[in-house]
Amino acid sequence: MSKRANQDYSPGMRGFTKLALPLPIRSAMKRDWHGQEHIPRQGGVIVAGNHLSYADWAAMALFVHQAGRYPAFLIKSSAFNVKGIGPFLHACGQLPVNRGSTDAALVLKEAERALEHGECVIIYPEGTATRDPAKWPMVAKTGVARMALATGFPVIPVATWGAQEILPYGSKKLHLVPRHTVRMLAGPAVDLSAYAGQPLSRDVLRAATATVMADITGLLAKLRGEAPPAAPYDPAAARRVERQQAKEQTLQNEPGGDEPEKAMPA
Repeated sequence: MSKRANQDYSPGMRGFTKLALPLPIRSAMKRDWHGQEHIPRQGGVIVAGNHLSYADWAAMALFVHQAGRYPAFLIKSSAFNVKGIGPFLHACGQLPVNRGSTDAALVLKEAERALEHGECVIIYPEGTATRDPAKWPMVAKTGVARMALATGFPVIPVATWGAQEILPYGSKKLHLVPRHTVRMLAGPAVDLSAYAGQPLSRDVLRAATATVMADITGLLAKLRGEAPPAAPYDPAAARRVERQQAKEQTLQNEPGGDEPEKAMPA
């Protein structure tokens, strides 16, 4: 495990979690995991995965731990202000995402610094659990591309399937009996060479992000044994369609809104 130069985490707390957490995580799920050899054993690396459930975090943490790395998750900065939770996250060296920053380059500043110090940084590019009805990865935010292109560190794609059976998104009820199988598959580093040296414009970041998500989706298709959709689900586009449909429905419900126009008498 790497040690950050400025020791802004507690080695003791990290050591404690490495001893205390693997057993309960293993007890909570059956595992069918492959591809951990693609995660470098040392040096800065970005691990990017699809997001189905809060249970993804536990599965990913153990997956990375078994690959010989300590996971440093990107977590929204507000969580670090929660009493009891915040100090624990700081002590373990987890990384705040400052989404409120108006400067996009500052949002992932802590993560980029951690990569420079040899950390294994875990990111869920979608930013939240997928809203795709079939649970395929949706259109992602561009943070993963910005972080990778700004630092040059590799992005290892990881697909997860089955965690949503343990803790469905939006639910607080764990389903531990019977134990469900969580399947995970890591692939080789994403090829982002086409974007190297280019200005970090919106188009470049979107294209690089789509490349990362295509690799993750391809791995997930192997786990599921199904073909993914031709294009990822776009929640913003879906909301626009819903608003338009609601507007049309409102117009139809207005008095006379759906009545045929009466002909004028001759």
